Amino acid sequence: MPDSPFPRPLVVGIDVGGTKTHLRACAGDDPIADHVRPSSGWRPHDPVAAADWLAALVAGALPAGTLPSAVAVGGHACETPRQCEEIRSVLQERLGVPCLVVGDAELLVPAAGLDKGVGLVAGTGSVAVGRRSDGTLVQVGGWGAVLGDEGGAAGLVREAARAVWAAHDRGEAPDALAAGLISAFGVGEVPALGAALESATDVSAEWGRHSPVVFEAAERGSLIAEEVIAEGGRSLASLVVRLAGRGVAVDDVVVSGGTVLAQPALHDALLASLAILVPGARLRPLRVAPVTGAVALARSLV
Repeated sequence: MPDSPFPRPLVVGIDVGGTKTHLRACAGDDPIADHVRPSSGWRPHDPVAAADWLAALVAGALPAGTLPSAVAVGGHACETPRQCEEIRSVLQERLGVPCLVVGDAELLVPAAGLDKGVGLVAGTGSVAVGRRSDGTLVQVGGWGAVLGDEGGAAGLVREAARAVWAAHDRGEAPDALAAGLISAFGVGEVPALGAALESATDVSAEWGRHSPVVFEAAERGSLIAEEVIAEGGRSLASLVVRLAGRGVAVDDVVVSGGTVLAQPALHDALLASLAILVPGARLRPLRVAPVTGAVALARSLV
């Protein structure tokens, strides 16, 4: 491709989420492209396929024949530095310009305009990332709905089901949370919830979509739902504690994700737990699109 026709460097930032992908291209402060599309076809564990998918995305978004000056990507399910480097290497070979690939949670800190801190995501799942002073990446959480993702939508539903089943075993009558889960999963009684959860083909998505039930039950007075939410907040704060224990600066915690930002009860539970477990840490809800961080990272490459 020929050189860019723009007088200032044209940078491309890409946020590849689990559901949708957001690409933004800027020449200086001038927007050139801002596209959102489904993430279907994203295969982060196949570096060649992932790089080709990204290269095609860039080519389709920019004016015909335009070469970007740099590209930075935050990728869903890019879980290790080695995996990110493998994708970056192929992508840079394809495009012939400086490229950077990181996990999508790493976009939060630069998106907030910070040089260091923690990126904490609580959407369908949950994960926290940060870097030590030597630049070493540290990631905690993100184990998926079966093993972890506490405080994310799917994890909250899993823990809610466990809690109402425990109440059932204690001989307690079903409360608002139990009634909500029974209705959401289309079963007749609490003991049937286990089979309903196990039958999911896409565990994270199918469990997570029922998370509003937990918050609605808490608003209706379910003490069990309130405790599930409180424990979700403690679990998210505990991710920050783990990062601090591994040498990450945790003065600023940038939080994003459809669950924690859309549900004040979970946000408040996280804030309260963070004040106890990590005194002095500042919780910063991200109010801009995470792709803003990808653009900032791309600018750092030119």
